[in-house]
Amino acid sequence: MYWISKTMHRLGNFRARLFLFLVILGPGIITMIADNDAGGISTYAVTGSKYGFNILWAFFILVPMAYYIQEMTVRLGAVTKRGHAEAIFDGFGSFWGWFSIIDLAVVNWLTLITEYIGMTAAMSIFGIPPFITCIVVTIVLMAVVITGKYWTFERITLFFCCFNFVYIPAAFWAMKSGSAPPWSEVFRGFYYPYFPGGLTTDLIFILMANIGTTITPWQIFFQQSAVVDKGIDIKDIKFGKIDTFAGAFLTCLVAVFIIIATGAAFYYHHPSIVVEDARQTAEAIVPLMPDGKGSWARVLFAIGLFDAGFLGALCISLSTSWAVGEVFGWAHSLNKGVRDAPWFYFIYLMILVTAGAVVLVPGAPLITITMFVQVVAVTLLPAALMFLILLLNDETLMGQHKNTRWQNLVNWGITIFVIVMSTLYGVSVLFPEIFGQG
Repeated sequence: MYWISKTMHRLGNFRARLFLFLVILGPGIITMIADNDAGGISTYAVTGSKYGFNILWAFFILVPMAYYIQEMTVRLGAVTKRGHAEAIFDGFGSFWGWFSIIDLAVVNWLTLITEYIGMTAAMSIFGIPPFITCIVVTIVLMAVVITGKYWTFERITLFFCCFNFVYIPAAFWAMKSGSAPPWSEVFRGFYYPYFPGGLTTDLIFILMANIGTTITPWQIFFQQSAVVDKGIDIKDIKFGKIDTFAGAFLTCLVAVFIIIATGAAFYYHHPSIVVEDARQTAEAIVPLMPDGKGSWARVLFAIGLFDAGFLGALCISLSTSWAVGEVFGWAHSLNKGVRDAPWFYFIYLMILVTAGAVVLVPGAPLITITMFVQVVAVTLLPAALMFLILLLNDETLMGQHKNTRWQNLVNWGITIFVIVMSTLYGVSVLFPEIFGQG
């Protein structure tokens, strides 16, 4: 009887913990999966088509990088009950506060353009003109956030996150084609670092783009504001960390399958085909798939690309609105309606409209914008990381939840790694002969 009673007690505790986790779940998964945005999908597609499975090993680095950075926002938001922009103003003064907010606004706006590029490209596969996509998407994005409840926004967004996994079957179909490499080649890519052609400017650019699409400044601002808006408390930090790790793992898992799909279809099958973005991937992949799966793969790539752009646009716009609201002291919560927080929703709408308008400009270099935005993001990332790490080491602010020695070691290591990669890229552009391209 004692054993039965103890077992029932443990089951009851497990159910309670599971229920609490499901309640807390949201900010981490949404932040991470939304970072597999339209620019990210294009970056992964280009990576697979150019380098096959040869740099899959990088995701063993990117998963912990994403987790360790984002879990700091969970602790900071839960302890301070303030968004990241407000925390920087309070901790470092107005000069650095304005520096960070302007930095964020510029990068977010540029990134938002890439989201509209992705959505219009995806819908053009189905014959829908770009201007119709821009108008309808902007209206829908506005409708998602004006419900006046954070919980409603979160559940809708989690639903859209599910579509990010459509690339997984496309990868399995690509690996079934007659000339596709064996799965052992995929596994080899995880444990054998290989630089095809050497450490070239192009390879450094691709590596930086992959880092920049996995870890970005807007994620830091968005997740901390989401933690505050949701009302996550100190006692919930443990579950918030699990939510964040799940998000980091899932976003990198999807990225890996995109690289597998494009690597199998192009790098190993048709290396002469040069893929420059996700839309081109969707079109070119049709005749390369086995057993008539090409049309399905094309549809899945289009759906996934649109969903990625939609989620990215939703979260990036909100991170800007939250940050600007915190700085100016305006009402800035999804729990408030348009009447109670007019400026919050106005900023959100304006950055959507202006970013969408750029995509409709005839002759705009959309592919170039998409790739370089990822590199710009990773170049500006060290400043955001430094602010975050310094705040997490403020014992007066964080108390027992400040960074441990191990967390500092990891996070400063990530920051130094990003700085080194940015420097290498700059040197490779200015002095290409150093990398054998002079």
